[in-house]
Amino acid sequence: MSLDSRTSDADGLDRSTDALGDAFYPLFRYLFDEDGDFVADVETKLQQARMPATVELYLSHALAVGTLVGLLCWIIGSLLGYSLFAFGLLSPDSLSLGIPVSNEATAELLRSLTMPAGVFVSGLVFGSGGFGLGFGTLVAIPYSKASSREREINMLLPDAVSFMYALSVGGLNQLEILEAMGRAEDTYGEVAREFQSIVQETEYFGTDYRNAIREQAMLTPSDDLSQFLTDMLSIVNSGGNMEQFLDDKKEKHLRTAKQEQETVLETLELFGEMYMTLSLFPLLLIIILVIMSMLNQAREEMLYATVYGLIPLTGVGFLVLVSTVKQDEPGDGYLRPSGGSERLQQRQREGLLHMGLVESFVGDFGVFDRIRSREGTYKTRELLRQPHIFFRENPIYSLVITGPAAAVFVAIMVSGGGAPTTWAGMLEQPVWGTFVWWYIPVYLVGVPLAFFYEWNVRSRSAVTGKLSDNLRKLSSANDTGQTLLESIKTVSDTSSGKLADEFEVMHAKVNYGMSLRSAMVEFNNKYHIPRLARTIKLISKAQEASSQITDVLTTAAQASENQDDIERERISRTRMQVAIILMTYLTLLAVMAILKTQFLDVMAGLSSQAGGDGGAAAQQGSSFGGSVDIDLLSVLFFHAVTLQAALSGFISGYIRSAQLVSGVKFVVILQTIALAVWVVVG
Repeated sequence: MSLDSRTSDADGLDRSTDALGDAFYPLFRYLFDEDGDFVADVETKLQQARMPATVELYLSHALAVGTLVGLLCWIIGSLLGYSLFAFGLLSPDSLSLGIPVSNEATAELLRSLTMPAGVFVSGLVFGSGGFGLGFGTLVAIPYSKASSREREINMLLPDAVSFMYALSVGGLNQLEILEAMGRAEDTYGEVAREFQSIVQETEYFGTDYRNAIREQAMLTPSDDLSQFLTDMLSIVNSGGNMEQFLDDKKEKHLRTAKQEQETVLETLELFGEMYMTLSLFPLLLIIILVIMSMLNQAREEMLYATVYGLIPLTGVGFLVLVSTVKQDEPGDGYLRPSGGSERLQQRQREGLLHMGLVESFVGDFGVFDRIRSREGTYKTRELLRQPHIFFRENPIYSLVITGPAAAVFVAIMVSGGGAPTTWAGMLEQPVWGTFVWWYIPVYLVGVPLAFFYEWNVRSRSAVTGKLSDNLRKLSSANDTGQTLLESIKTVSDTSSGKLADEFEVMHAKVNYGMSLRSAMVEFNNKYHIPRLARTIKLISKAQEASSQITDVLTTAAQASENQDDIERERISRTRMQVAIILMTYLTLLAVMAILKTQFLDVMAGLSSQAGGDGGAAAQQGSSFGGSVDIDLLSVLFFHAVTLQAALSGFISGYIRSAQLVSGVKFVVILQTIALAVWVVVG
């Protein structure tokens, strides 16, 4: 396809997209004031979310989508309302507003209008809801993206200010600091993109960089960054000491990071208390439904809905609620230097399907094809020889093996008749049936995943565990006059642990001809920890200007120690939240077990005894508790505690580390406890 044809296709797509907005633009002008607060607010959020659309066109699109969705929902609602009358689920006589009538003719007229009015109201309600859903969703998108960018900026700002301070210590002027910050997108994400806007305004539009800073301070979604840029502008205009300014701001934002972490942890404590009530609500509802069943006043569908609907929805809803507060680590931890060597760039893409540097030469000469083939054979052989190492580095890939294995096991059990395939069979063998269909797959998938994930976390934390101390040692060694490379060698000789070993490897690579920057980047990308990436970025950028970077290393150590303090506080406070969730679940499990053994079994015994005595006792037994299916309730109780175990485990892991996979170990432990209890009482 030629360039012209591709361009024409793209233009045609844009024209077809704009046509929808153009068609509803008159409606936009009729409904909204172009100079009003709502339009101005949406325009600001579009800019903060970096969405390339004009507010008029975007709101016109939103009106178009809302109208189309509303029309579809109106049709569905009208058909639903008509169906209720057509199939006899509702009758005109069952609906009444209590309007007083004076004669039978008027009453008959009102009765004849009941069905059209009901269909109209049903369509109107569904249509209004559909329009609000379609229009509101599109309007909420820029608000959501701007809020997400604001959170990431606030999280990365302390480290970004430390990075700029390191550049200032290295001797870079104000413009060079802004440019370097804009190029650090691989580490500082949205903060770097904000500085990219300043640099682009200066380079491509001829704007004075002071005006560019002022404009960005007004457009950024983060109030903290806006205040920082405003203060920086005052230093630039007054000719003040930029290095001292950045040093002061660095200290301020490190304190602010701790305060924000404290706020998050206090909110999580509140959520932990909320979870106690939310998780006990299904239990209370089940008890009420059981009592009502004994009085022949409840249906089994309510129990099914509570166990298989309400419990999962409660857990998932709480997870979503926690995710709005819990802050995960931004970035993937990889460094992608723009001026890096070809070997470094190829190394970043190296994996099972990418053979690294040799990929650049494949096809030129046959020898490189053979090298690539041999490299692939070697990697495959290493994977088969040490698969545990591969799964330690990639825990999620264990599902490729354990998932099909669990499916095969269940299929073998079903085909061999070892697992119940009907609900009646599940009632006859509740523990065994649930064990085969649920517990064995969970164990086959969860145990390896939890093992390799925890191994991965421990191997990565071994690097960051002594990072602060080693940075202090680097700073002290560099302060004595040693170069950064000599300082690295000194620390590797006088320290122990994985980080010291990596320093020794780094020193050896430089001695064999690799640049120190490349060696540091390769070390970082081996572990790809976001916190480590920011430290390496800080040091590698500063050492390009000078090998005497004692202040920079001290700053890196301070930032790392601040992160250590935040991490210790987070672990300490979230440990209490996890304990609350686990104790709440164990309480729920104990209550369900007691309800099964001391209530249901006793009632079943009374019913059978009443049936054997005959006469009035038999009539009393049949009227109270005689219709309760004890086997069904036992299965539902068992499934309720099993589902609650899985949800409590995932919630505990997410609160602990903002990663769902970290909750797999809690799921395995809690479900094992539930299984052991029900083997005894079930």
